[in-house]
Amino acid sequence: MIGVVVLISGSGSNLRALLDATLNPTFPMRVLAVGSDNPCSGLEHAELFGIPTFVVSPGNFDSREAWAEMLIENVNYFEPDLTVLAGFMRVLPANFVRALSPNLINTHPSLLPLFPGAHAVRDTLAAGATETGVTIHIVDEGVDTGPMLAQERLAVLADETEHELHERIKVIERKLLVKVVRDFAENRLQLDTAK
Repeated sequence: MIGVVVLISGSGSNLRALLDATLNPTFPMRVLAVGSDNPCSGLEHAELFGIPTFVVSPGNFDSREAWAEMLIENVNYFEPDLTVLAGFMRVLPANFVRALSPNLINTHPSLLPLFPGAHAVRDTLAAGATETGVTIHIVDEGVDTGPMLAQERLAVLADETEHELHERIKVIERKLLVKVVRDFAENRLQLDTAK
């Protein structure tokens, strides 16, 4: 059984998938805490499950590094085996990454290395790509450049809107995240040797 801290910025659909997975008593993970960079609606999922939450807002700090230090303190208070960025929409400073990587993973709505960054779905459509998907990767000091752990592909449909495509991506993203966390918990995935 591993302990996980999940960091979110929005509605928390990936967080909810992890919490729902823990309803199965054989699932080898428990969520220790949920943190955010703003008072977002996704924190309500944690509250429903009786999971502690914390918010560390960047606007309350003089620098990104100072904000990251407080975020590290909050995460480390719970002593997680793994920290999951599940829709956490901020690029983390190097001090945060160094403190937690390689046991720091992120979900991304494209087939990296294609379309990194915050607008991956829009960029996929703008490029006229016929295929996209989800990548789960270890966070490094770049933007969506860390070692990949898993990918799943998805065809882009004709005349699909950005919202429609993103919603379809989220469905496979949730399943893949749960699988990767299970694989890590059951020692089928070694983060320190990921390529």
